[in-house]
This record gives sequence, C-alpha cells and structure tokens, in this order.
Amino acid sequence: MTTLASPKNGSRRGPLSRPFNWRRAIALTLLALAVAVSILPFYWVLRTALSSNGSLAANSANLLPADFNLGAFKRVFGLQSAADAIAEGGSGASINFWQYLWNSLLFSGITTACAVFFSSMAAYAFSRLRWKGRDAVFSLFLATMLVPPIFTALPNFLLIKNLGLLNSMLGLVLPYLFMTPFAIFFMRQFFLNMSREVEEAAMLDGAKHWRIFFQIIMPNAAAPIATLALLTFMGQWNEYFWPLLVGTSEESRVLTVGLGVFKSQSPQGAPDWSGLMAATLVSATPVLILFAIFGKRIVNSIGFNGTK
Repeated sequence: MTTLASPKNGSRRGPLSRPFNWRRAIALTLLALAVAVSILPFYWVLRTALSSNGSLAANSANLLPADFNLGAFKRVFGLQSAADAIAEGGSGASINFWQYLWNSLLFSGITTACAVFFSSMAAYAFSRLRWKGRDAVFSLFLATMLVPPIFTALPNFLLIKNLGLLNSMLGLVLPYLFMTPFAIFFMRQFFLNMSREVEEAAMLDGAKHWRIFFQIIMPNAAAPIATLALLTFMGQWNEYFWPLLVGTSEESRVLTVGLGVFKSQSPQGAPDWSGLMAATLVSATPVLILFAIFGKRIVNSIGFNGTK
C-alpha cells in the first residue's frame, strides 16, 4: 500500500488561502481614498456647524467640533434670541428660513413635475410619431444644449419683467416649465428601445396616441421617469442665478439665495461660518435623502434598454 508523502511544513497552504493580489489591494486603496476625499467636505461642514465661531480660529486644524454647541442650528431655525446670536458670533438678524425652504420646494417641485411631463410628451413625438422635419427639429433641440444659460438669462428676465411677474413664483418657474433638451434626449433614447408590439396591438383595437401614451408608454417608463425627475429636482434645488435675478423679495426668495443673504449679514466684518455651514447642511439634507433613497435607481437606469 503506497502512502502519499506529506508536504513540507513550509509549503503547507490552507484550503481557503489565496495569493495576495496587489492589483486588488491598490484598487481598494484608491477607492477608499476617493471615498474619503468625497466625504471629507460634508464632514467638515458638519464639524463647522457644530462649533462656535469664537473657537474656530483657535482650533482650525482640529477634526472634532470646536466648543461643541447647537447654537448655529438655532440661529438658522430662528430659535435663538438676537442677543444670544450676537454673543455667539451671529448677526442677530432674523432669517425667514422656513419661507425660503417652502419656496425652494415649490420651485423645484413644480418645475420638475412640468418639465418631466412635457419632455416625455416631446420625446414620444420624436421617437414614435413620423412627421416631416422630425430629425431636423430634434437636432435643433440638441443644439440648444450648447448654448450657455447665461446667454438666455437676460432675454428671459426682460420677458418676465414685461409680463409683470418679478418676485412671483410663476416668474421663477416659467422658463423651466415646459421641456429641456437633456430631458427630451434622455426619454427619447428609452422610447426608441421600447417594443412596438403592444402599441401596434392597441392601435388595432382603436387606441389613439393619447391613450397609448398614458396607458402604455408612461407606465412602462416609470424607471427612467423617476430617474429624470430626481436629476431635475436636484438641479432645480441647487439653482441660484435665475432665482437671484427674479426673486428678490422675502416672499419669493429660495433657499440658495437665502444662504447668500445669510452670509452677507456679517457681524463685525467676519461671516457667521458656523451658522452658514448649519444652513448649508440643512438645505442639502432633502437632496441627500432623495439621493440615498433613489440613488440605486439612477445607477440602474444608466444602462436601461426599454424592455420589461
């Protein structure tokens, strides 16, 4: 009976052991560095918001909050008296934060709902309907993506002014109310890859384009519509220049413009950095929550093919 020679002690290897992969280790290290670089600004905003203005300069290199307190958030939400705000480095001026937040929600929500709806209709016309000059008109729409928004800001402002819509929500949302070239292109690519069999069957049953669009196309396009709505909402939430031009009153000022007003109220010549970072953190929270909930859908929709 033959016996197998046992390996030497130095060459014995466990059944689950694997050779060290340098490429994988380098890739994970670079990924960890990229994540750290991305998270560090958010952490620094939180650290500054939880610090007091008087201690920031003396502890500028400290990673932990300097003289931890919630006074900055109290100033943002209007829960701190003027004397206490001035004592902690604030301006003592009242900031109508809740009004700014409500205006931002209205501005972003209305423009997102209307832009996504009308862009989907336009994309359906460009992808499913056959009419003379369709491709030329679509190319013209795509060409408008090359025009910087600053070029159209002045004509739009003059139009809104002549219509008497300055400092109104309608004046804020009107330039974004119908359709955007990116949204049309985004939805058109999905509609082009959708199967036409169900539509042809519906047409044989007498269905018109309106019924096909609302009962067949839109339900099957729920994923890209949700992705487009989230991207549009995030873009509108961060919009600054147009609301700054049109909404200058307290009743029409959005949150991004309100942050600039907050910064301009500088006590003793120095900005209220902790209060400003607290306001920035609160203003970014809705978008961060939406992205945390629907971020996976955005990633999955990048490679959608229009089939179910």
